[in-house]
Amino acid sequence: MAETVAAPLAGRTLGDSDGTFAIAEWADAGGPVGAPQLIAPPHVHHHEDEAWYVLEGTLKFRLGDREVEAPAGSAVLGPRGVPRPFWNPGPGPARYLVVMAPNTLRLIEELHTESDPSLERMQALFRKHGAELLAGP
Repeated sequence: MAETVAAPLAGRTLGDSDGTFAIAEWADAGGPVGAPQLIAPPHVHHHEDEAWYVLEGTLKFRLGDREVEAPAGSAVLGPRGVPRPFWNPGPGPARYLVVMAPNTLRLIEELHTESDPSLERMQALFRKHGAELLAGP
């Protein structure tokens, strides 16, 4: 099992892919206002929920047909079976916590270490972890 205490958590994950959940603090630097610069592409987890808590800045989510803006202090639940991308809509930084199931953490770990970025390989990784990579924002 990973560390029990991680202070500060920034950029690290508390919990691991062998536990019952993991929590990570991540950040996005932001970018030009306009078309969303997606942090996560449109995808759906078929068996697991995901939750975010915005610490600083703002995140936007498309949850199914709804678009949700989450400023600092907001929490968002991405239920299993509901398609979603998310992004930082502004030019400034956003910092957030994400609470995820171990399988989601394994998917993210594999995505960040995969040397073949082809669409076919990405789709296979998502399928391997009970998720689906979707087309379009």
